[in-house]
Amino acid sequence: MTTGPGAGGDRGWLRADVDAQVGDFALRVDLAVAPGEVVAVLGPNGAGKTTLLRVLAGLQPLRRGRVTLDGAVLDDPARGIRTAPEDRAVGVVFQDHLLFPHLTVRDNVAFGPRARGVPRGAARARADAELARVRLPELAGRRPAALSGGQAQRVALARALALAPALLLLDEPLSALDVEARTVVRRELRRHLDAFAGPCVLITHEPVEAMALADRLVILEAGRVTQAGAAEEVSRRPRSRWVAELVGLNLYRGRAAGEQVVLPGGAALTAAGGGPAGAGVDEVYAAFHPRAVTLHRTRPEGSARNVWRGTVARLEAQGDRVRVPVDGPVPVVAEVTPAAVAALDLARGGDIWAAVKATEIERYPV
Repeated sequence: MTTGPGAGGDRGWLRADVDAQVGDFALRVDLAVAPGEVVAVLGPNGAGKTTLLRVLAGLQPLRRGRVTLDGAVLDDPARGIRTAPEDRAVGVVFQDHLLFPHLTVRDNVAFGPRARGVPRGAARARADAELARVRLPELAGRRPAALSGGQAQRVALARALALAPALLLLDEPLSALDVEARTVVRRELRRHLDAFAGPCVLITHEPVEAMALADRLVILEAGRVTQAGAAEEVSRRPRSRWVAELVGLNLYRGRAAGEQVVLPGGAALTAAGGGPAGAGVDEVYAAFHPRAVTLHRTRPEGSARNVWRGTVARLEAQGDRVRVPVDGPVPVVAEVTPAAVAALDLARGGDIWAAVKATEIERYPV
């Protein structure tokens, strides 16, 4: 599955046809990232996100495929080409920063240029310039142990940018930070990514992070791309159970029959919100938000065309709302207020009626 724009000039582009094997795990990804574009790769644990980053960084060999950056071939096993990590124009910001504890902040940032032959004075001058860009010039003489988590993350970014990379890789860049620091550093990181001219690949499992930082999302599950597109499109039309849970939607896959979506167990949903499935379309998805689900103690009367009886599976408090998974012919998650929980006397194992208006359900082809 190709996840980037169509073919064209390769100036500044990252193009990766990845076929890699790590033990019993196989990774198959076709990825294209434009100059100046930030692509967030999301997926559950074990999906292959870190393996993909290691392939792009040159730390994991390809079994088959090809990786090109700015028109230059980095990996092509069929032609015997494999570029060493230190010879790639790639900057990497690791999850745990990986700053050298025995070096000052300035020398940490200068390390990459020095390793590539830049004289010490020039490398330190470049380090000072990058520290100024991340607004930490006053910390140049400190050791990493004296830095906060947010400061260490910005130093790690400065170190990656000091290499003047053609490609920037970010591996869970905010995961080691507390909530308050994460908000501040996310805003700073967005500013730096906006100024970066090359392609950027962000590895994350946090949807807020991905949607705040990325131009496009790529969903990776079990070593395969299951969905790709703008955040709004992925959020509105999920194509896997994991993505639906990530964005908080109820998702079903079934067979189109007029306005109905017939589910595998025989139950059906009537969906007017997505319009007709389209000529020749058989398999479709149906999705709706838990807030579109209303709960009732007795069978409701009104305009809702989807009504069924179920059993409350549990109650999940989330901020000022309560999520209520309901078992039944159509398993569903409702989202209600604490006041509604009290008024309906909701409790695990209790009988309940669920209703969803047809206009709240979006239907789209598989």
